[in-house]
Amino acid sequence: MRASVLRDGAMIYRDDVPDPVPGEGQVLVRVSACGICGSDLHFAKHGAQAIELSKQMAGMPSLTDGVDLGADVFMGHEFAAEVIEAGPGTQAPAPGTAVTSIPILLSAKGLEPIVYSNSTLGAYAERMLLSAPLLLPIPNGLDPRHAALTEPMAVGLHAVNKSGIQPGTGAIVIGCGPVGIAVIAALHHLGIEPIVAADFSPARRELARHMGAHEVVDPTIEATFEAWSRIGTSAPVIFEAVGVPGILNEVLRDAPHSSRVVVVGVCMEPDAITPYFGIAKEVAVQFVLAYDPTEFSETLRRIADGEIDVAPLVTGEVGLEDVGSAFADLGDPERHCKILVVP
Repeated sequence: MRASVLRDGAMIYRDDVPDPVPGEGQVLVRVSACGICGSDLHFAKHGAQAIELSKQMAGMPSLTDGVDLGADVFMGHEFAAEVIEAGPGTQAPAPGTAVTSIPILLSAKGLEPIVYSNSTLGAYAERMLLSAPLLLPIPNGLDPRHAALTEPMAVGLHAVNKSGIQPGTGAIVIGCGPVGIAVIAALHHLGIEPIVAADFSPARRELARHMGAHEVVDPTIEATFEAWSRIGTSAPVIFEAVGVPGILNEVLRDAPHSSRVVVVGVCMEPDAITPYFGIAKEVAVQFVLAYDPTEFSETLRRIADGEIDVAPLVTGEVGLEDVGSAFADLGDPERHCKILVVP
């Protein structure tokens, strides 16, 4: 079977990966499309650091437990697929049914995240295994390429839900990559107004406007919070979707009094903040990650019903043999937002 795997920090094409065999409760599927996630790009460059930080962290299971960077790593967690066959004694949708799922495989070993693994296949492959109880049929004849964006768009919905924002309170979104765009889409769907979005990239600012931002800001021309002061009338909810050191401290320094900050961008490096900025202005800070199954299924419904138009996010498609070059291409925000791998 063909697949693209992470080896020594680079994506390598293979045509000799063993075909997966579904066990009880599992379904063999043919991958239709898989989005390349920014977290995959980061893991390719900083996998050792991610594994070490996960070892230090208590309070939750790690997504990188047991991952050996000296062996090939399977990735790909933003996917749509087609059912091929069910495992023994397993009730599942009929062969040919288009499906998606939260990226988790239930097996005899327990719960296996479909994120980074030396053994559990991700969707940078022709075929993979999914858990029958977690399958969601793709409704309304939705293009599988668009259904594959359910996962990243659910991240935005979760961030907005965690923020507790309600109509009548405005929002600022800092960073208009895929995660920031997903946040904007969820805010727009909720009826939040105004939404101010900031990014250095003209292409991403235009995409933010298309997805529902009322004001887009180039920080080289106007400071984000100065733009907010022109159109906002209350303390906003601020979504930090950049994930680089220094941004959070700048937000705490410049945010209006009584603002709320939701940290969506994943920063893997130590970051210094000045607590006094937040204390003096009574700023609340919330960190968020991923989504729950209900948010995932609700996101799929919104996309399938046309409530969220994800088509403009897809800026390229590659086959399995070109995943490595796509990882490099995603470094240019003027060219790409989301590249799909179509086996």
